[in-house]
Amino acid sequence: MPKVLITTVPFGDKNRLPLKLLKENGFQYTVNPLNRKLTEDELSEMIADFDIIIAGTEPITKKVMDSATNLKMISRVGIGLDSVDLIEAEKQGILVSYTPDAPAPAVAELTIGLMLTLLRLIQLSNIEMHGGKWNRFFGRRLSEVTIGIIGVGRIGKGVIKHLEGVGSPKILANDINYQNKLHKDLDVEWVDKNKIYKEADIVTIHTPLTVQTKNMIRSKELLKMKKDAIIINTARGGIINETDLYQVLKDGRLSGAAIDVFDFEPYKGKLCDIQRCVLTAHMGSMSVDCRTKMEIEATEEVVRFLTNQPLTGSVPDEEFMAQREGL
Repeated sequence: MPKVLITTVPFGDKNRLPLKLLKENGFQYTVNPLNRKLTEDELSEMIADFDIIIAGTEPITKKVMDSATNLKMISRVGIGLDSVDLIEAEKQGILVSYTPDAPAPAVAELTIGLMLTLLRLIQLSNIEMHGGKWNRFFGRRLSEVTIGIIGVGRIGKGVIKHLEGVGSPKILANDINYQNKLHKDLDVEWVDKNKIYKEADIVTIHTPLTVQTKNMIRSKELLKMKKDAIIINTARGGIINETDLYQVLKDGRLSGAAIDVFDFEPYKGKLCDIQRCVLTAHMGSMSVDCRTKMEIEATEEVVRFLTNQPLTGSVPDEEFMAQREGL
């Protein structure tokens, strides 16, 4: 009987169908007993006898794969692949699949929500009201600001489409993949990142975490931004240097920030001390419908693999190429 380790949590909380699919197909499964993101060492100790991982963002490294003598497949619940050593998986003959489309609508919506929260100072009003204070803050409307989008893949495009419905603000866009610039239906101005840093009132990040994007935004980039600008990261921790962001916010050189993803999670760092920095617990994909879709798609891929059917979510060659470039 094939053994499946489900490391991502929560899993099956809102819809039991993924677990039902595994059971109906005769697979023995174990759900992460620690109910939190696993470390490399914890996963290495846990994985030994399993054939499949249904994975979250825990590090699936060479050490982990070397500990998994039976491992044949990694089915990633989500879009980011920075936590999976794709090159080592390829060397060891381990197939990797993912669910890149499922989380995009929820992450794009959260991004819009964070924009509104910061522009209208909702978080500060909430804090003051709970402290017994009554202050009516002036804010700005989305349609009146310039928005810079770095990374125009599935989620970046979703953000642009949402913005079209709020009065079509000026949008500056940048993407490392030139093919994304060929989408003529997007009403944006394609520019370099420096122009975005200097001119945008909101900078929002939607790139994958790669060698090229690690610490892409440090003090140098943050200090190019307007003092009343805000920055949002719902992509991956590590793209914005958290220490530099803390210092720039502390010094009053930036109006605010919203961060959903962190270098190390759960996050307990210095940004927790900055009221103008809205922090959310990596919940971009955590709408009931999108999370359920991610779990079902990842599980269906496992069923396809173990019943010798073609996979629909195999990781494309460009993802392997991106990791090779970083070696």
